Amino acid sequence: MSSKMGALERVLQAILFEVLAVTLSIIGLAVFTDHAISALSSTMIIIATIAMCWNFIFNCLFDKVATGEKEKRSLLFRIFHVLLFQGGLLVFTIPVMAYILNVGLWEALIMDIGVTFFITVYAFVFNLIYDHVRASILQSKKLVHTNLIDS
Repeated sequence: MSSKMGALERVLQAILFEVLAVTLSIIGLAVFTDHAISALSSTMIIIATIAMCWNFIFNCLFDKVATGEKEKRSLLFRIFHVLLFQGGLLVFTIPVMAYILNVGLWEALIMDIGVTFFITVYAFVFNLIYDHVRASILQSKKLVHTNLIDS
């Protein structure tokens, strides 16, 4: 039983991640702002779509410039990568958030930074929980499989 994720599981994990991220972001913004849920929903769906597209484009370009083995990248280099990615993303998402929610660029910046901070923490917690739940499920399947063979 392989512990590597297949393509289907990766797609399902990405969908679960995005659905929860968008839902929780909408709830958070609804709590801290006076915007309608419908406006927040469309804003976050558009921003999540921009983030996925930017992720693909940014990492393709970044990997052309930053050559070498990825697993040997230093912590400082990884922090640089994240900051550059998030900075670029803000350039695209702040005007979108300002336009859709009909707020100024400053308010959109503050809201977007809040969402960015939340998503960073959320990504850490989501992946930690996902990895542990997945390992537990795989271990259970392995035990069931072993017991079936031994019977």
